[in-house]
Amino acid sequence: MLELEQERQHFLEVLLLALGLATLALLAGIGITAAIVLLLWHTSPAAVLFVLAGGYGLAAVLLYRRLALVQSNWKAFPATLDQLQKDGECLKEILT
Repeated sequence: MLELEQERQHFLEVLLLALGLATLALLAGIGITAAIVLLLWHTSPAAVLFVLAGGYGLAAVLLYRRLALVQSNWKAFPATLDQLQKDGECLKEILT
């Protein structure tokens, strides 16, 4: 039960941090995008928008790869799983 509570707290903390990060990053991105578009509008509006969209797409791919790496290294309930494995081995010894 202790591990379940710890996992719940970990998940909630990560979720709140991710939501805050996403919100602030979105606001910053909107501001920076508007400033860049306004500064470079006279040269080529379409090129500016395509370059920004490509940069945002690349950043999204990099963040996705980082998220996948973090998720693949995260083990839920490690102590419980170890104890269940030990219990299974002891049960096999008793039954044989």
